[in-house]
Amino acid sequence: MEQEHKRRPRYKGTHPRTFQEKYKEHDPERYRSDVEKILASGKTPAGMHIPILVDEILEVLQVQPGQVGYDATLGYGGHTRKMLEQLQGRGHLYATDVDTVEMEKTRARLAAAGYGPEILTIQHRNFADVDQVAPGVLFDFVLADLGVSSMQIDDPARGFTFKQDGPLDLRLDPASGVTAAERLRQLTQEELENLLAENSDEPYADRIARAITQVFRRGGTVDTTRQLYALIEGALSFLPATERKEAVKKSCQRTFQALRIDVNSEFEVLYAFLDKLPHVLKSGGRAAILTFHSGEDRLVKQAFRQQYRDGLYSDIAQEVTRPSPQECRRNPRAHSTKLRWAIRAE
Repeated sequence: MEQEHKRRPRYKGTHPRTFQEKYKEHDPERYRSDVEKILASGKTPAGMHIPILVDEILEVLQVQPGQVGYDATLGYGGHTRKMLEQLQGRGHLYATDVDTVEMEKTRARLAAAGYGPEILTIQHRNFADVDQVAPGVLFDFVLADLGVSSMQIDDPARGFTFKQDGPLDLRLDPASGVTAAERLRQLTQEELENLLAENSDEPYADRIARAITQVFRRGGTVDTTRQLYALIEGALSFLPATERKEAVKKSCQRTFQALRIDVNSEFEVLYAFLDKLPHVLKSGGRAAILTFHSGEDRLVKQAFRQQYRDGLYSDIAQEVTRPSPQECRRNPRAHSTKLRWAIRAE
């Protein structure tokens, strides 16, 4: 049977604007030169994720052939691939992710690069269950790259961005849990205000919470990302015009972050992971964690310091490692990244 020809997406103007229109960026192997131009301009191609602090992570983890490791956050597989290269075909890497959509794409991408089940085991699992990834196995190295990936942010259908309209979802696992839209309907004004303040230090939490809950009191809904954006914009309309645009942008970023953390129970997951982490590492085993906002970094710092005092770690990072100015120019999404590490006591 003759296969039906699939036409490329059509778009107005000389350049694609929406996520769906950027078909070349979704196929970097076929359109390598186009993707390289985008990367050279300091932008992330749609549907891709550029791994951050790769050299610094490899220096911390000191991956050696024959070792067994764990990548807690598979994502696009950038860090995963670099660690697999260090194994040189010997040893094993376990990797987990809760995002079934991106996980299968990454599995196929890594398999095409020669990394199959003989050296790489990929599981649909939350890294809070680190002790269930490989029962009875202790790891030589563990990496966790927290937060959300670029390909999730870029796809408006996932609801992580306010720049384009889409369903207000924000779930890392699209098949599990309640959406952000559903969560908003469950919260009182006081609860929502506290959520915004605690999860993202939002300075206008009271005004934003009031604007959102008023919609529900009047029988309305907040089902899309642009609806939420418009409510935040309206809540901040009292600000001077010269300040308003930037303030709305930052409050949107913080509000979406706070909701995402809540919807995915990110702090609870991180607590569980940090508590179990030293117990799945071999003596001398190394762990590296990338964080992207102060709440995450604070939890990692406090856990590492307490576990160091308890004798579980022989050494920990005293200061965070940040991306260089050069890396931030190449990848602006790296700006807020912090790396901390710990070494299991003998």
